[in-house]
Amino acid sequence: MLLDIEGLTVELPGADARRPVLDEVDLRVAAGEVVGLVGESGSGKSTTARAVLRLLPEGARARGRVAVAGTDVLAAGPGELTELRARRVAMVFQDPRAVLNPVRRIGDFLTERMVLALGAPREQARARALELLAEVGLSRPAERIRQYPHELSGGMLQRVVLAAALATEPELLLADEATSALDVTTQAEVLSVLRDLRERRGMGVLFITHDLHLAAAYCHRVSVMYAGRVVEDRPAAELFTDPRHPYTRGLLACTPGLDSDRAPRPVPGAPPSLSTAFPGCPFAPRCAEADDACTTWHPRPLPLADGTVACRKADTGGADRPSAPHTAVHDPSLETR
Repeated sequence: MLLDIEGLTVELPGADARRPVLDEVDLRVAAGEVVGLVGESGSGKSTTARAVLRLLPEGARARGRVAVAGTDVLAAGPGELTELRARRVAMVFQDPRAVLNPVRRIGDFLTERMVLALGAPREQARARALELLAEVGLSRPAERIRQYPHELSGGMLQRVVLAAALATEPELLLADEATSALDVTTQAEVLSVLRDLRERRGMGVLFITHDLHLAAAYCHRVSVMYAGRVVEDRPAAELFTDPRHPYTRGLLACTPGLDSDRAPRPVPGAPPSLSTAFPGCPFAPRCAEADDACTTWHPRPLPLADGTVACRKADTGGADRPSAPHTAVHDPSLETR
């Protein structure tokens, strides 16, 4: 398994934090697989991605297991951590303009990592930068490499950031809302580039998004997060057509399909803050299906034939029992997504 997260719990410092920001998260990504991580803002998606690189806020406490190709990230020493961040795992963020220095040329941004992390000569790094820009579908790379960020559109800059992430041939790509700031056409183009690169390089991809429909279209599997927990983990096609958790169904109802004239229905209420502690299911106050037992039932992943769901009232097709660790499944039928 390329990425294996098991029982990850992260607590942030501060008197107001009465619950963990991540609470016993299990998540797995196989080589060549795209796993979507979806949920509302504040659900813990970005914190999960940052934990993979151990880029948590100062004073944060993490326990559990985070392994990348067998390397225990939480126990890694400085050398192992540098190797992991510089070569094996790359991260693409939502806003490329926040990543790029506005007073430095695109070429400087692209070559710096190769020079510092790989020790490549500058001319060799520049030649590789031109290849990467072409690989991510950016036209006229020799011209772009001399330009400044303000001279490129948002879609072009996202391609530049993606090219920089691929410069060290990473095994795992963490895409944190990497397409949400783009228009629909540019979004489709960037996703097509990502798909082609994944297929050619065999990368695993953790694709973080708030758009469940987008995740269902692009990912092999989807994990749904709520209040720092994974509440459902299923193959994308099955989760989209037969969601088992009430929160998943609520997210789907927020965005109607193109063939539906139904108005979007927002999930009632708001997610709990870190200052809110709860003895039972954190979604119970917003759930139309909840009963008194839900307010004391400690959510845990229950096994399904194709994944897990953390809801005591979900139809699991079997007994209400603790789940065994699941293995990510690569579904060839999703290769055309």
